Parts: sequence; C-alpha cells; structure tokens
Amino acid sequence: MVRDFEQYSAWRQGVVTALKNYQMWMTAASLADAATLQRIVRTLARLEDDKLSVAFVAEFSRGKSELINAIFFAEYGQRILPSAAGRTTMCPTELQWDARLAPSIRLLPIETRADNLSTGDYRDQPAAWTVLPLNLDAGAEMHEAFKQVSKTRQVTVEEAKRYGLYDEDDPDLPATLDEHGMVEISLWRHAIINFPHPLLKQGLVILDTPGLNAIGTEPELTLNLIPNAHAVLFILAADTGVTRSDIEVWRNHIGAGAGRLVVLNKIDSMWDELRSEDDVNAEIARQQANVAHMLSLEPGAVFPVSAQKALVGKINQDIALQARSRLHALEDALFNELIPAKQHIVRKQLSEELQALTTAQVGMLNTRARGIVEQLHELRSLRGKNQNVIAHMMRRIDVEKREFDASLFKLQATRAVFTRLSTELYTSMGMDIVRDNIELVREEMQRGRFFLGVRDAVRGYFERTRANLDAAERKTGEIAEMMGVMYRRFATEHGLTLALPMPFSLARYREELAAIEAIYYKTFGTATLITTSRVMLMEKFFDTIASRVRGCFKSANNDAEAWLKVIMAPLEAQIRQHKDQLKQRQASIQRIHDATDSLEQKIEAFERSQRELEAQKARLNELADAIRIAIDAELVALDAAA
Repeated sequence: MVRDFEQYSAWRQGVVTALKNYQMWMTAASLADAATLQRIVRTLARLEDDKLSVAFVAEFSRGKSELINAIFFAEYGQRILPSAAGRTTMCPTELQWDARLAPSIRLLPIETRADNLSTGDYRDQPAAWTVLPLNLDAGAEMHEAFKQVSKTRQVTVEEAKRYGLYDEDDPDLPATLDEHGMVEISLWRHAIINFPHPLLKQGLVILDTPGLNAIGTEPELTLNLIPNAHAVLFILAADTGVTRSDIEVWRNHIGAGAGRLVVLNKIDSMWDELRSEDDVNAEIARQQANVAHMLSLEPGAVFPVSAQKALVGKINQDIALQARSRLHALEDALFNELIPAKQHIVRKQLSEELQALTTAQVGMLNTRARGIVEQLHELRSLRGKNQNVIAHMMRRIDVEKREFDASLFKLQATRAVFTRLSTELYTSMGMDIVRDNIELVREEMQRGRFFLGVRDAVRGYFERTRANLDAAERKTGEIAEMMGVMYRRFATEHGLTLALPMPFSLARYREELAAIEAIYYKTFGTATLITTSRVMLMEKFFDTIASRVRGCFKSANNDAEAWLKVIMAPLEAQIRQHKDQLKQRQASIQRIHDATDSLEQKIEAFERSQRELEAQKARLNELADAIRIAIDAELVALDAAA
C-alpha cells in the first residue's frame, strides 16, 4: 500500500516538476503574464494539496476501528485506534497529516452543535478546538490520547435536544435514559488526528465514523465527508448479516459505484474446529451471497474478512493467519480502485489546464514571429531603395499605427462593458447574495417553527440558489460572446494570432448543488412527521447545507475571478506586443532613413531574432510535451523503476 501511494505521489511530483520547469522558462522568456502565472500557481497548489480520502461506515460494534488498525497501523505493533466490544468511536474521526502542524489530536466540543455553524465552518477557527499533543515515542500515552474519541458525558434530555441528539418521539430512546433521566452523548463533536503515518504523509485521509445513527444526526457526514470520499468501506458483521438500518444507509447514503466496497467482517466467528475448512468456507460464501443479494450486488463485490485476526497476524508476522483473514483481497481491491480513479480525475483537469496554457503561449510566440517576418520583409525591400521610398514606408507605418490606436479606443469601450458585466456577474453569485440568502432562510425557519414550514423554506433556498447560478452562467456566456467578437475583430483587422477566449462553465457547481439537494431530499423530502426534534434536526442539516453551498460559491467566485483575468490577458498581451513591434518598425526605418549603412545590420539582427524565436517555440513545445508525458505516465511504469 505504501508503495502504491508512493507511486501515485511520484506521478504527481513528476507533473509538478514539469510544470515548474515550464513556469520558470516562460518567465525567463517573458511569455508569462500575471493571469498565466496565477493559473500555474493555482494548479500547483491543487497538486500539492491533493488528498485521497477513505471513509469507514458501519453500525457500532462492526469492527470499523479494528479494520482501520489492520489495514493501516499494524506495523506499529499495537492498536492505534481504540477497539473493543460496544461503541468505541463516538464522534467522526479523521486521520491525516499536515506537516505545518505538530502531531496532535484536535477535538471539537459537542456544545458547538448548539450554534448555527457546521463542522466545516469550525475548521477555520483554531480557537474552537481542544488540542492534545501526541507523544510519538510513548505508545501508551498516544493510545490514551486516542481514547478521547470514545469519551462520553451525561446530559439532561433538554440539553441533548438542544444539540439535536435526542428525539422524544423515538420509542426506543427512553430506554437509553439512566436512573436519573440523563442521556449519554459524545464528549466531542469531531476529531482530527494529525499523525505522521507514511500513507497519511502521501495524502491519504481516513475517516472513522460512529454508528449509523450518527449519519442521521451529524449532517457533516451525510452531506460532505461520506459523499466526497474517494472510497467508502461499508462494514457488516458476518454473524448478523444485513439489518434494516444497514439497507437504509446503503441505499440512501452510499450505494453501489466506483470506490464503494462492502466488507463482511468477523468471519472468524464462523470458524469452527468441529467442522472442516471446506464447510466453513461454504458457510462464509453463503453469507457473502446473501449480503450481495440484499444490497443488489455481485458476490465478488462483498469482501469477507477478519480484521481482528488480520491485525494479530500482521503484528505476529503469522503469514497463515493473515491469509486466513482474507484481508489482502480487500486491500488489493481498495487500492486498485482508489488510486486509478483519483488519478483519472486529476489527469483530466491537468490536461485541460495545459491545453489552455499552451494555446495562449503559442499564440504569443506566433504573433512575435509574424512581427519579425513583416519587419524583415520591409527591411529587405529597402535594399537599393532611395530616400523617397523609405519615407513612404515610414508614412505607411505611421498610418498603420494610427489605425491601431483607433482600435484601442474601441477596446476601451469594450473594457467598460466588460467591467459592467463582471459587476453584474457578482450580483448573481457574489458572497453577499449567498449570505443574504442564508439569513433569509433562517428568518423563515424562525417564523415557521414546524416541519413543513421549515422544509418549504429550505426548498425555496435551493430554488433561489439554483436560479442565481443559472443567471451567473448566462452572464458569463454574454461576457464570452462579447470577448469573442473583440478577439475576432482584432485578429482580422491587425493580423493577430488569437485563439478564441477559453469558455467558462459553472456546470460542476450546479452538479455539486444538485448532489447536496438530492441528499437533503433523501433525508427529509418524503417525511411527513411533524415533531419538534425533527425540525431541530433539519435546522442542523441546514447549517451544513449552508456551509457546503457557501464553500461551493466561494470556489465558483475564485474560478470566475481567475477566468475574468485570464479572458482579457491574451488579447492585452498581444496588443502590447503588436504596439511594441510597430514602434520598433518605425524606429528601425527611421534609423535607416538617417543612416542607410545600418540596413544590413538591422536585417542581420532581425534574422538572429527569428532564429531565437524558432528555438523558443521548439523549447516551449518540448516543455509542454514533458508536462503531457508526466500527466499520461502510468503507475505501472513507476513500479518497474521502483
């Protein structure tokens, strides 16, 4: 597994190196404008921060934490995550590595559930978290720190309801009260463990979830962490099979698809020394087939394992026990699906970025080349010509320069329209309208403190948000069309080599909004139960919905801002270049007019510039090809070199 991740990281680093070489050369060759450099910097930042997330989802006591220990932490010779009978993980727990932070466990207090902020919102508020350092040299101390994710406390029913953790209409919950009428809840809302494990250093993020009931009560899991995980392991127990709650969670929150694996854990409970190995295997196969049928899967998509025996086998280096635990088949399936799927997504994004970059730079070099060719043609035509011809050419360049300056006045008018349309774009998708829309829903929720009224308020929120994205999409289309007209006009009138401006689409953000809305309607859309606790739960979900949509619009705003800078940049760069070339032509012919003996020297200088420019174009193609090769590189090739 470490090797697989190292190969993926090596592939990613190869792309980073090729892209940085491209960036340095462009800067040295004066081919990079601010917008192009910004685009490269953003691409590099995304590559550096690239993560692969794996979520473990199950009812409590299915062995999630033990499976994580077996797959990722066996080399430490002990259980890293607490694992015992009953509930051991009480809050969603992320394991990751951020080199900017010391090894630690950050804990978000459960009291934050009373506020109108999602877990995601608190990630940017360091003061809200309790931070415990991890002593990597003291295993017992570290294990004790990890036990924080198991901590609970007793609260009154009213306090539990305020946090959205008690539904008085659930007939099963009164039985959970202690003799004092108190409710046991998790001490923490969320935990983030910053741990320098080799896989975590390579960008892996592991999510350990509490029992299935947390999926219904912690919106961050339902709306964000689980849907966005690159792989989800849904864990069942061989001795219990598929329960009703298992089926509901599978259908509503996970479902079959790429990177979604079902694990049938605790097959060691079926091992029986009084039966033959064949009989035991046949019984495991029957349970595997039954689970697959219940979840509408092929039997091969269900992986029988014993996490506990796998962990023991790895720690004791017992090869036979490891083989009998069947964990290797699950590990192979997990990483054979996870890494290629992630690489495919990143590769597609990088190819699109490279295409946009090279188109702009090649266009700029072609404009320079055409300018040199034109100047050479003019200078060569002056050989043997008298002063009158030279004076005529000076007048012709002067006319061409005045015509070009007149075109720049038209560009200024276009720029004014461009600025107006850009402002109008932000009236549809700016962060102010996002904030106002969220506040409006909260006001509507306060006015209609019952289920249907709250649900209607959220439905209206999605409709307005969708309408805002549609309006923004129309405005970007209007901007692109206007700039396309201007590009074509300058290309035709002045012979500039200009590719049409790159298109802009908000489709990915509409898809993200649709995914959030679909999860919301799965949870609340068909329900008709009108209870106070249900309303409170919906309000908690809206906090996370608002956070997700805010993040979605923030990314859309960043993309739009970068696009607005980039769309004008190639035209402006070529205009500056063309203007400089006109000045150079005018100055060259003026000098020749004043001293005809410098003509051959000027021709020789321009021929030298032409050769240098051809070398630049060749080097640009080489560097772009190097990026392309790095993007298309297969991990198996890296394996051969390992």
